[in-house]
Amino acid sequence: MFDFLSLHPFLATALAASIVASLAGGMMGSYIVAKRIVFLSGSISHAVLGGMGFFLWLKRVYAVSWANPIVGALISAVISAMLLSWIHNKYRAREDTLIAALWSTGMAIGVVFTALTPGYNVELTNFLFGNILWATSGDVALLGLLDLALLTGVLCFHKRFLTICFDEEQAHMQGIAVQPLYTLLLCMIAVSIVLLIQVVGAILVIAILTIPAAIASMLSNRLSKIMVIASGIGCLFSTSGVIISYELNWPPGATIALIAALCYLLSLLNYPMSKTRKIWTFRFRQSVKE
Repeated sequence: MFDFLSLHPFLATALAASIVASLAGGMMGSYIVAKRIVFLSGSISHAVLGGMGFFLWLKRVYAVSWANPIVGALISAVISAMLLSWIHNKYRAREDTLIAALWSTGMAIGVVFTALTPGYNVELTNFLFGNILWATSGDVALLGLLDLALLTGVLCFHKRFLTICFDEEQAHMQGIAVQPLYTLLLCMIAVSIVLLIQVVGAILVIAILTIPAAIASMLSNRLSKIMVIASGIGCLFSTSGVIISYELNWPPGATIALIAALCYLLSLLNYPMSKTRKIWTFRFRQSVKE
């Protein structure tokens, strides 16, 4: 195995990037599944296309050297997260409609600027559908730093995140600043989405972000353990997907998403939905003991 990787250093870099990104997916995906905000996270993952398209346009048309599409994705993801938090606080009755509007607006902006950008936009295509084989050592280092920032946030705010994930009203009664915490949680989810975009692409990112956490939730009742298990499952999906895609000459992002979906379907066959509902009913009571 090590001899094979030494002969293909780009594959070793891709595996390292996929592992680092999956750690973030396991941590933040567990909050997404617990809070049941998959649709909201999907909105962020598609809204980042606007930032990608705009920064690629700046880079190609005006030769702005620092205008990397991934930087645009990070900025637009954080802005989208803050907007969604504000919508959740002010317009909860219309939240689903406004989320859909943000989703479509971000994609529309991305399409417009992509059309205005001269040349063949293979770089943007890689961010849309994922191409982890293009990852560099610098990308891995950046992913590692962002992972460390997410881990620090989880260690500092985990108990308060638990409260707002399972019972916002109780959090209000306890005097917890729900809105700032919710905004912080969404911003951290936004960062994890950008991390995973380099692995599976913006279109498939929700699969690898939520499926490992969903499978892990069948194996434990404690959210902290679910995060660890989900991170391990995500690493397994990512590494196996990269290797299989290389051997079969398949797109890496799509291969990873297919493996995740297949494993989730197989796990459901041996796990009754009634048991799932029962576990999530008592999840907050057991998790808060952490």
